[in-house]
Amino acid sequence: MIAVETSNLTKRFDGLVAVDHLDMEVQQGEIFGLLGPNGAGKTTTIRLLLDIIKPDEGVIRLLGHSPGPEAQERVGYLPEERGLYRNLKLMDCLTYLAVLKGMDRKLVRKRAEMLLERLGLGGEGGSKVKALSRGMQQKAQLVATLVHDPEVVILDEPFQGLDPISTEQVKELIRDLRERGKTVVLSTHMMNQVERMCDRILLIDEGRRVLYGPLEEIKARYAEHAVLVRCSGALEGLIGARRIEQRERERLIILEDDALPQDILRQLVEREIAVERFEVATPPLEEIFIQVVEEKDA
Repeated sequence: MIAVETSNLTKRFDGLVAVDHLDMEVQQGEIFGLLGPNGAGKTTTIRLLLDIIKPDEGVIRLLGHSPGPEAQERVGYLPEERGLYRNLKLMDCLTYLAVLKGMDRKLVRKRAEMLLERLGLGGEGGSKVKALSRGMQQKAQLVATLVHDPEVVILDEPFQGLDPISTEQVKELIRDLRERGKTVVLSTHMMNQVERMCDRILLIDEGRRVLYGPLEEIKARYAEHAVLVRCSGALEGLIGARRIEQRERERLIILEDDALPQDILRQLVEREIAVERFEVATPPLEEIFIQVVEEKDA
């Protein structure tokens, strides 16, 4: 099932085309990365999906419906600009926001307490929002996004301001959403997190789609004809190796055009070299991101 779909989506501001005939599909139960450089149109796209602003052209389908009140109650949105009521107690704030989304007040506390405990905020429900640290407020905002149990979750920079432990807590929660069949749209500049979590991605630049599809397919498309090897032992003289480069703990073996990775692995086994890691080399998503944007600009 398609959870989010746009066709020919276009938005202009005073002659500037912020979103330019954008087509995309987000499948139910996946983590989908919405990526792009600053000013690419990511936030505008999100605001169009949420019916905060109206498109000039194109169609949006959200859970099978046009954007509007019926769809919005089934969506959770974590904006980059945080918006909890600072002078309210945290539980009162969460209750108020959940009721606005149509949740029964009696059910809010139980679910809110579960999420707060999950994110290391157990016992903070009675604290005023302004008394919480920046990282705690960030996690509290995520609880506000999820407390009404939405089917589609749109997260704009969810790891902003979090320490490594809190980042892992949030990542685990996002993965659990996917396991429960929820759809997550993740917009972030932290490419390492996208690489570890997303099933498919969309890269936009100047409002246009420039890279789209399953993450593993995209990485394979930009892969070098090379293998990464972590082992002890000399690698000189391998047949089919054009050159060998040291990369931190691994060595990158650049292959001749007609050589295959299994040819290299077979030679390592024949030499009785203990291999700790052997994989086809793919570039980090950040390198692909930079390459695609630079090629487009050129």
